[in-house]
Amino acid sequence: MAEMSGSWAALIGLGAFHGINPAMGWLFAVALGLQERRRGAVLSALLPLGIGHALAVAAAIAVALVAGAVMPLQWVRWIVAAILILFGISRLFRHHHPSWASMRVSKSGLTLWSFLMASAHGAGLMVVPLFLGMAMPAAHHDMDMHVNTTGTALLATSLHAIGYLAITAVVAILVFEKFGVAILRKAWINLDLIWAIALIGTGAVSAFI
Repeated sequence: MAEMSGSWAALIGLGAFHGINPAMGWLFAVALGLQERRRGAVLSALLPLGIGHALAVAAAIAVALVAGAVMPLQWVRWIVAAILILFGISRLFRHHHPSWASMRVSKSGLTLWSFLMASAHGAGLMVVPLFLGMAMPAAHHDMDMHVNTTGTALLATSLHAIGYLAITAVVAILVFEKFGVAILRKAWINLDLIWAIALIGTGAVSAFI
């Protein structure tokens, strides 16, 4: 139970880490609020952003489940770890951000934008090792592995989404109401570097634990 609780906390914490990154959505929500000059525009962007992010996580987990149906989950874990490390290394040298969305984007368009951003940055992949860590022990003891892993996948996605949405909402409102987007210039942090290191670190940890 203690190990499972640790996994739940890690999923929420990883969601919070994703929510802090302006490329994951809060900056877009703030921009919408500044354009329309009202807090409601910021708040209305949160749900589509959260759904898109959760869909990216769910898609990555679904791919892992399909792979797990044809090979041992431990192999899937090593493959995901290798992809995360390679993806992180590539982001050390190349920073590409999908930029097709405009400020006039619809709610469905904002959901799609969030999904693409989370996928392009490897956010969904970062959740997979935690999901596999939760699914593997139970898979050895549970007779109905399909039901078990499906429930674990839904739980992992939900917990991550809670952490992501909570931090995205808090940061977006604080920046919109108090700090303004100028904070990105005053308190500049190389988030691309931090993100790349996080990808590599997640892959390395998942490969050896």
